[in-house]
Parts: sequence; C-alpha cells; structure tokens
Amino acid sequence: MYNFLKPLLILFFLLFLTQCGIYKRSDVKDNPVNVKDRVRKNIEEGRGIRFGSSKKGGVFDFASANELWRASVETLDFVPLVNASYSGGIIITDWFNGGDDNNRDLKITVRFLSNEIRSDAIKIIVHERICDNNRNNCSTNLIDSKISGEIQLAILKRAAVMEKIGIEKLVKERRKKDPRGGDKAIPVDQR
Repeated sequence: MYNFLKPLLILFFLLFLTQCGIYKRSDVKDNPVNVKDRVRKNIEEGRGIRFGSSKKGGVFDFASANELWRASVETLDFVPLVNASYSGGIIITDWFNGGDDNNRDLKITVRFLSNEIRSDAIKIIVHERICDNNRNNCSTNLIDSKISGEIQLAILKRAAVMEKIGIEKLVKERRKKDPRGGDKAIPVDQR
C-alpha cells in the first residue's frame, strides 16, 4: 500500500507546483542563456524570491541616474547638507550665512515632486533665521524671495544639460555598435 501511495503523492505535489505558479516551465527562447542578461531581465521584471506575496517589485530610479537629483546636489555644493534623502525626495541644507550680515542665516530645502525635468518637479523653500548680536534670541521665518526661483532655475538648467549629455553618450555608444544605425544599434530589450 505504501509503495502505491508514494508515487501518487509525488505526482500530486508536482501538479500542485505547476498549477499554483511556484514552478513554471521555461523555454530557452524566452529566457537569455547568458547569466548577466538573465539577471538584468529578472531585475527589470521585478522577479526574485518572495514569501507570502505575489506582488512584483517596485521600480527604483537610483540617485546616480537621476539628473534632477544630481543637479540639485551640484547646485547646492557650496552649503553643507543636513539631510539628503533620495528615497524621501528631499535635500535640506544647514544654516549658512550668505553675506555681510552676521545675524542673518539661511536654510534651503529642496522637495522633489517628480523625477522629470520640468518646472513643477521641484519645490524650493528658503527659511531665514535672524538673531540678536549675542545669538540668544532668534526668529525663524519662511521667506518668499527671488532666491528660491533662481535656485530652481539653476537646478533645472543643470539637469537639462546633464540629460542632454547622457543622451548624446547613449547615441554615441549605439553608433559604435552599428554605424549605419540599423536594428543592431538598438538593444533587443528596447525594440
């Protein structure tokens, strides 16, 4: 009886695996043979090992690839940063004194509302701290001045230049692969 039940149990288990989605038959034409290509494809599709959830992974735009983020960090490089959280979408500078008045300090906050390079993608907030001569009594105010508009414009211009350079570099690399600009110049996954 046990010899009959064991193969039946194995058959049931294999059918269960194929029906529940844990095991899926794979063809060579659907999956790249090269390991690096297969890993890249799995990352793009959000695949991996998950327990208890069948949701696909999220899309992550890393800071090194985001021109708007890099342009903001480069534009604010004259000020020490207190918080630069790419995942939180915010950059906060430390208080700094930008002029001759030793009693007035500024703090800049950049909020990222989108990854696209456009005028409403970032919000610049400037705070002002005015202290007495002994720096005992200080008042902090949100100021609406030309500074925030000028910083936003500088960031957007720098991000546009970075994006243009990136596109030119990509075109140059593709032309090296196929100087005629044929189908071989475009990677298979982007056709």
